[in-house]
Amino acid sequence: MTVLSDTRVLGSNSNDAAAASSLGTTARVWEALRAVRDPELDTDVVSLDFVASVEVSDTGVAHVSLRLPTYFCAPNFAFLMVADAHDVVSAAEGVSRADVVLIDHFASDAINTGVAARAGFVSSMAGTEVGEAVAELDELRRTFTERALMAGTDLVVRPLMRQGATPEQVAAMTLGEVPPSDDLRRLRARRRELGIPSEDTDPLVVDPTGRTVGVDALPLHLRKARSYQVGVDANTSICRGQLAARYGV
Repeated sequence: MTVLSDTRVLGSNSNDAAAASSLGTTARVWEALRAVRDPELDTDVVSLDFVASVEVSDTGVAHVSLRLPTYFCAPNFAFLMVADAHDVVSAAEGVSRADVVLIDHFASDAINTGVAARAGFVSSMAGTEVGEAVAELDELRRTFTERALMAGTDLVVRPLMRQGATPEQVAAMTLGEVPPSDDLRRLRARRRELGIPSEDTDPLVVDPTGRTVGVDALPLHLRKARSYQVGVDANTSICRGQLAARYGV
């Protein structure tokens, strides 16, 4: 079996068509993994360098290894990332089967076995040395998506106010009135994930339930949004430093 990673140079005895197909699939797998986020950091696992390797066989089996900054990173977050990675890699064009594993983690055996079996978090942890899980992770995912919405609001609104927008203007502003940016696109995406309208005519500043934030409540809301973004920045910096110390990346 020929296995090609994203860095391997084809040998002279490789089948050119199969090799080209495998390399194309490898690129698509890498791109698919950009849809997988660390829930706490709201950043994709590729940008965070959490993807240790991607290899695709000549039969389309995609082998993906994920790694985290420490041996004891929270198993619930780890499970979400491995499960999400399995889903997006399985759906990538050219992939016949996804083999996604977490390496160098105290709960890797339980997580890898559970994800491969398409079991939930509770079932995956049951009877393991990791400990019993009391609930699935849907609520956890929503909680951190709501925090990402708040942090994203800070990233979009703060530049507007630095440029002179008043609280009254911000409170009345719609999404379509904000200059396009990556931060605005991400904010729209988090709103869609939470079921909050995100069209051009929808209000810019809403709370995590989708309610419009009026001018009177705006200052406190924006202070909370800023605190969430500061937390994301701090945790991201810590995780990047830990990953670099652990793996020399």
